[in-house]
Amino acid sequence: MLDAFSRAVVQADASTSVVSDLSELKAYIAEGNRRLDAVNAIASNASCMVSDAVAGMICENQGLIQAGGNCYPNRRMAACLRDGEIILRYVTYALLAGDASVLDDRCLNGLKETYAALGVPTTSTVRAVQIMKAQAAAHIKDEPSEARAGA
Repeated sequence: MLDAFSRAVVQADASTSVVSDLSELKAYIAEGNRRLDAVNAIASNASCMVSDAVAGMICENQGLIQAGGNCYPNRRMAACLRDGEIILRYVTYALLAGDASVLDDRCLNGLKETYAALGVPTTSTVRAVQIMKAQAAAHIKDEPSEARAGA
């Protein structure tokens, strides 16, 4: 994972030239406070966002908390909540770096592979991530998330 500065330096170094795209770096700096505000909004609400997303996922699929479900017993529920927190942590990393590829490269692809190996269906996980995405966008924009959660 490289932030905008690191990417610019690596690209310039690879071509043995100076950093030339200063406008992109200036924009990265100018948006820094907005990114920090977004990260703070997500981090300060992460626990509630995760528990709401998992609750929403379970409301849509009650079988998850029945015997044999993927959120039963308590240790599986705890793992689900932990994974939600980890996903949001990666979202904040991506926001700080200004590079969303970290989510795919280091988080979601690995999570998908792990869940497939464990036999965990991804449909409920995808739904929980959609709910967290709507909540994160709402916290960043400071607006209600109910309308976005259905997307």
